[in-house]
Amino acid sequence: MIVGIGVDVVDIERFKRQLERTPGLRERLFVPAERELHERSLAARFAAKEAVAKVLGAPAGMNWQDCWIGLSPEGPTVQVKGTVKAVADSKGIKHWHLSMSHDGGIATAMVVAER
Repeated sequence: MIVGIGVDVVDIERFKRQLERTPGLRERLFVPAERELHERSLAARFAAKEAVAKVLGAPAGMNWQDCWIGLSPEGPTVQVKGTVKAVADSKGIKHWHLSMSHDGGIATAMVVAER
């Protein structure tokens, strides 16, 4: 059963400028394995994390380090721990489905959470 759907879009150039202007933002938003990726990939991952937050109802106190995007042979995966996992568990979420893309200066992500 679907618990929720989240979608987000990110303007890649605007996101890149924000990373340049705000020291430490890359470290706050992304786990070490994500940090060295190209800005368009980071923008797509940020959109995915925002989509996850939307599925969860954007709970206060969510730590961005507790959600990251992994890769499997089947494609990108949502990984959660800590604060994000606690909210997901309280909603009965057992499976995440993720689609990400970037083109024409926009990164987008769609997340579906299932019981």
